[in-house]
Amino acid sequence: MAYSRLIRERAPSMTAHTYSHDGERKPRSLLLPLALFAVMIAAAATFVSYVLWPSWPEKPIPLDAPSIPITVAGVLFDLPPAAIRVPVQRHPGEHERIDLVFLWPSLKPPDGDSDIAKPVIAGDDEVLPVPTSDKRLFVSIAPLGSVLNPDARLRTIYPRYIESEATAGPDGLAILPFRAGTPYEGEDLVYLAEKPEQFFARCSRPVRTVPGTCIHERALGAIEITLRFPREWLQDWRQLAAGFDRLIAQVHPAK
Repeated sequence: MAYSRLIRERAPSMTAHTYSHDGERKPRSLLLPLALFAVMIAAAATFVSYVLWPSWPEKPIPLDAPSIPITVAGVLFDLPPAAIRVPVQRHPGEHERIDLVFLWPSLKPPDGDSDIAKPVIAGDDEVLPVPTSDKRLFVSIAPLGSVLNPDARLRTIYPRYIESEATAGPDGLAILPFRAGTPYEGEDLVYLAEKPEQFFARCSRPVRTVPGTCIHERALGAIEITLRFPREWLQDWRQLAAGFDRLIAQVHPAK
């Protein structure tokens, strides 16, 4: 009897102790999975940062080094470092875009950074280099993305914004001005009258001391090659178009 009463008297306190003990252990049991989860997140973040972090060499490639392999949107190019205008782009591997400059008509790279013409403001949202006095051809290579290729723009986009009457240009070219109030205001569409797809360019008109500049675009796979040159070069556009062919073959040799 005394023993049974003792058990009954002590049972509530033992039960309370047990519940209290379990209650303390349950939150602690969650700490280990949470800690492991945090470690996994940190490891994943470290891996992603390592993969995405730029990995070009700390020491820049000399300008007189041989051509280096560069890929833009899966298209491979062999580019001389001296022709790459932006120093941080002078490393092999994948690039979002590449900006180049070549001497005309030799299509050789300049001797050094000091020979690259300085840019001037040519619009509200675009900076173009001065291309007249030193005969330089400026080239950009970038992915097309969602933008229509140049031939599709010639057929479907440009006709919406041009004037109805064209004037004659040099050696079979036709010149159509874009209407005021359009995205291409102040520019002309210059194209071969008999076959526009063979050669066409968008050209700005000279404004005071700023000479006119032309943009000729070509699609190559998933990328677009943009060539900028002085409008006065259109006087010999056939030699110009042939030079563009040679340059593309030079930087993108056939496999």
